Amino acid sequence: MEQNPLLVQDGLPRFDEMRAEYVVPGMRALLEELTGELEALEESLEPTWEGTVEPLERMGDRLGFAWGIVGHLMGVKNSDALRRAHEQVQGEVVSFALRQGQSRPIYDALLRLSESEAWSGLAEGQRRVVESLLREARHAGVALEGDAKRRFNEIQQELAELATDFSNRVLDATKAFSLTLRDAAEIAGTPESWRQLAAQAAREAGDEGASAQTGPWRLTLDSPSFVPFMEHGARRDLREKLYRAFISRAASGEFDNTPLLSRILALRLEEARLLGYESYAELSLASKMAPDVTAVSRLLEELRSASYDAAVDDLETLRLFAKQRAAPEADALRHWDIAYWAERLREARFDYSEEDLRPYFPLERVLEGLFSLAERLFGIQVEAVDGEAAVWHPDVRYFRLRDEGGEPIASFFLDPYSRAAEKRGGAWMDECVSRRRSRAGAEADIRLPVAYLVCNQAPPVDGHPSLMSFDEVTTLFHEFGHGLQHMLTRVDQLMAAGIRNVEWDAVELPSQFMENWCYQRETVRAMSAHFETAEPLPDGLFEKLSAARTYRAGSDMLRQLHFACLDMELHHNHRPDGDTSPFELQRRVAERTSVMAPLEEDRFLCSFSHIFAGGYAAGYYSYKWSEVLSADAFAAFEEAGLDDARALRRVGRRFRDTVLALGGSREPMRVFEDFRARKPTPAALLRHCGLSAP
Repeated sequence: MEQNPLLVQDGLPRFDEMRAEYVVPGMRALLEELTGELEALEESLEPTWEGTVEPLERMGDRLGFAWGIVGHLMGVKNSDALRRAHEQVQGEVVSFALRQGQSRPIYDALLRLSESEAWSGLAEGQRRVVESLLREARHAGVALEGDAKRRFNEIQQELAELATDFSNRVLDATKAFSLTLRDAAEIAGTPESWRQLAAQAAREAGDEGASAQTGPWRLTLDSPSFVPFMEHGARRDLREKLYRAFISRAASGEFDNTPLLSRILALRLEEARLLGYESYAELSLASKMAPDVTAVSRLLEELRSASYDAAVDDLETLRLFAKQRAAPEADALRHWDIAYWAERLREARFDYSEEDLRPYFPLERVLEGLFSLAERLFGIQVEAVDGEAAVWHPDVRYFRLRDEGGEPIASFFLDPYSRAAEKRGGAWMDECVSRRRSRAGAEADIRLPVAYLVCNQAPPVDGHPSLMSFDEVTTLFHEFGHGLQHMLTRVDQLMAAGIRNVEWDAVELPSQFMENWCYQRETVRAMSAHFETAEPLPDGLFEKLSAARTYRAGSDMLRQLHFACLDMELHHNHRPDGDTSPFELQRRVAERTSVMAPLEEDRFLCSFSHIFAGGYAAGYYSYKWSEVLSADAFAAFEEAGLDDARALRRVGRRFRDTVLALGGSREPMRVFEDFRARKPTPAALLRHCGLSAP
């Protein structure tokens, strides 16, 4: 009898054997078994760590492994068959999670443990886990009864379905749009790397004779196609067409997410009120580092005040520059002009373009530099071990981390390239396997963590390696930072190891911290080598890159603040049954957070997967909250001396031993203070951005 690979949990996922038809029978068999274990646990509970928490850890680990594989494949190898299987069993997974979360016997046992004499004998990480489990149970509706409980459970089921639908529609809408360009005049200004990619896309779509020189060229909304064209495409009418398509993704036709927006917001508000909160934002912040909505609003306003005037100046500078170039649109720049003229001004002011950098950053060289940095700072070695693990696509790589003594400590998969037909956009890190120490406690019984690192950069084209834009380089460093926190954890409690149990608004600290190194000279030299000459990035070009770091920093920060403020307004002050639509609210928020009002037809919210299909609902502010922490953390390395190898190693080890090692076993402010010996301030963030405090 053929074995279901979802049920084989004694190693890495068997991606070479995984098929959609395994999902439903595999998950149902596992859920049936876990339900039996849950019922048995409820009948034999002891209010101790070993009697309650460890059985919950084991059950959660088995479910998380199997369902995590399904969720991962939904993101990187999406298909109609997989969607149907996911849809069939998703409700059953949610039902089991609710059944466990609402278990009164388990809640009571955890509560008794927290009030017992044994409480003081538990490690800090253990106490944090119990406190989190109690809070999660309350947020899962453990205290609800009768109609309120039934309604709460209905809401959870519907929200899970809506999130999946939302994500799938964004993927489908992105995939559905394309323009085939056949006239060389239509691609004027575009770089050679874009033409190669666009010709390859045309060949994949059926134009077998397409070439970078003669076309045709296929233009899509996928990031490696969309972004370079908006920055370099001289045809303003095509930029406008592309921009309007981008801001209206998933906003009409068969992929329309419009009705889902209000429904999701209404259900979240109803959920929050059932649990005793006035808004979904209050519910969300109950489990985050920020103490309340007021504290979040205070930080966002402080950063907005520091960046708004700078963003206004950025726009005026672009207008003047376009006027100097006698551009007919200079007196009326529109949204589809900003990226184009910003790139022209960058070229003029700093004498380089983003495309000038790309040949110096082939993926393999960037990885060498990234791994060299990890060794310098944290004393770890990273080696490619392709072939030792089954993968879901031939482009996927597999790497192992070793400590200074050569002992394996973790590993990760890297899926670097965009695949518009089956892979959702963006970049992310996720858990494949989490660190776990067996009950015996012996060193040999530690299960080593494994991570997924997923990006969406341009693939190799026409015999050339994947040549990365600088944004793609910083994205890779960002996701590797997340991976380091997952992989370098030293926490023995499964529920607090790595990124687990880390407050959402602190979890971006390691990732944003790693981005800073992309502007450090030694790191750049180690990760750059021209793909034809092997020469590192010239010092002159590095100086220009460094000088341009604060270019349009006000605009960039204000853009992120717009998303954060919009998210908070939608989940705190907006009333879905009121007269104001989400799109009207977006325009209202933009009056304070955008220097160009959004177009009337702007439907960006219909593709805002972070808050409608991801984990950032009433939490998008986390990027800025964490960026304050990460900039302040990097300042510790600056103070030690970025050219002092011994000092960097010393501070790097302290960062590893605190931020990267302690995971969710300690409250994040205490972890930061362990590293920095003081509380964080936004001064370093504003300094890095070239902005002044208001």
